[in-house]
Amino acid sequence: MLRNIRSYARLELALEPGLVLVTGANGAGKTNLLEAVHVGTQGFSPRTRTDAQIVRFGESAGRVALAGTRGASRMHLEVTVQPGEGKRAKINGASLTAAEQLRTELAVLVFTPDRLAVVKGGPAVRRAYFDRVLGRLSPPRAPLAAEYAAAVVQRNAALRRIAAGYSSRDALSPWTERVAELGRSLVEARMEVIALLASGFAERADELGLPAARLVYDGKPPSVPDLEASIERDLDRGTTGLGPHLDDVQLLSGTRDLRQFGSQGEQRLTVLALLLAEAQLIADRRGYAPLLLLDDVLSELDPERRRALAGRVAATGQTLITSTTASALPAEPSQLLQVSPGTVRAA
Repeated sequence: MLRNIRSYARLELALEPGLVLVTGANGAGKTNLLEAVHVGTQGFSPRTRTDAQIVRFGESAGRVALAGTRGASRMHLEVTVQPGEGKRAKINGASLTAAEQLRTELAVLVFTPDRLAVVKGGPAVRRAYFDRVLGRLSPPRAPLAAEYAAAVVQRNAALRRIAAGYSSRDALSPWTERVAELGRSLVEARMEVIALLASGFAERADELGLPAARLVYDGKPPSVPDLEASIERDLDRGTTGLGPHLDDVQLLSGTRDLRQFGSQGEQRLTVLALLLAEAQLIADRRGYAPLLLLDDVLSELDPERRRALAGRVAATGQTLITSTTASALPAEPSQLLQVSPGTVRAA
């Protein structure tokens, strides 16, 4: 629960528990405020990984300081961003070795319009999304997707060396075994996390007016015999043609694939239902609700769905929602903030 924020925009404000509505004209800085909160709680921007892009124009460095609670514990956070020198972060005065360690300490979920790519984009976007969910719900398994990807890269490199005559096939066996081992673990982990999300996703989607929502994942672990049987094809292509790096997760409403046949509004509801389902799992597992940052979430939702969303997030920890107008939210927020370029004031 955030109480106070000091950001690189030289602003200081106090936030109330519950639902905080941030309003302002397009370009006024609403998204910048949410970005500052994300940097201060997660150690990185949801928009860019380039430090220079998150420092205020005309400044050589930036700083975000936050104070609040995590469950019953008081938290004081500080992130300093200086392009060319990396980010520095502290929790309760203690320095972290890397700013992104903050995300293992605090649970924050964010919606931005570009998150619609989870539904609209290709399989790689969905794989990455669900692998990040896996890492948030099971931190010890967070490195699994990266470890598997690294093993595939090594096996692909070995395939190309063999095809070019620089190496023997014996050099491929260790990487085949490693890909099979890590691939099996990754498929099992994805199946587990999707099973955990499934009922909550369906319930939240139904509340938001998206009926019979389902997650379907039919990943098959790559076995050593299967990988060996495809070696000739893999040598021709120079890539590993089996494994979870090629899998997809289907997002359905009944039998309808929402990627191909969902409206823009339905795709937005799908991403929101995923986020809210994960928020409930985090709350159940950690004993406190995650902070929700919802940017431009109300556009393309009709009044009924806006009411359903407001009712759900009002009962879920602390939520910051941005909108161009206060009337877009059909509920009374705990706090209303008005943003204009360079200023934020409580209304």
